[in-house]
Amino acid sequence: MAKITYIEHGGQEHVVEVKDGLTVMEGARDNGIPGIEADCGGACACSTCHVYVHPDWVAKLPEKEAMEEDMLDFAWEPDAKTSRLTCQIKVSEAIDGLIVRLPEKQV
Repeated sequence: MAKITYIEHGGQEHVVEVKDGLTVMEGARDNGIPGIEADCGGACACSTCHVYVHPDWVAKLPEKEAMEEDMLDFAWEPDAKTSRLTCQIKVSEAIDGLIVRLPEKQV
């Protein structure tokens, strides 16, 4: 399990434990974190699970694949360095302590 901190746009923090093998998106969905809609259910076919990864974590995560890069073009105010789709980040002990900030809205 990994502890992940989700920070809502307004600053409200949610620290939850997420089982290894799930995605960061599934962790948000399963714990009722507001601000991650996950309209496509994790198929990397939308951008409604977009977050900004804390700068300390950007280099620690696997690189974005082409499909994720393409979907981020549709996200609300994407940042080239820190924007990620949470459906593409697998949970493991390696990301214990991950911090993500949610955008103002999902599109």
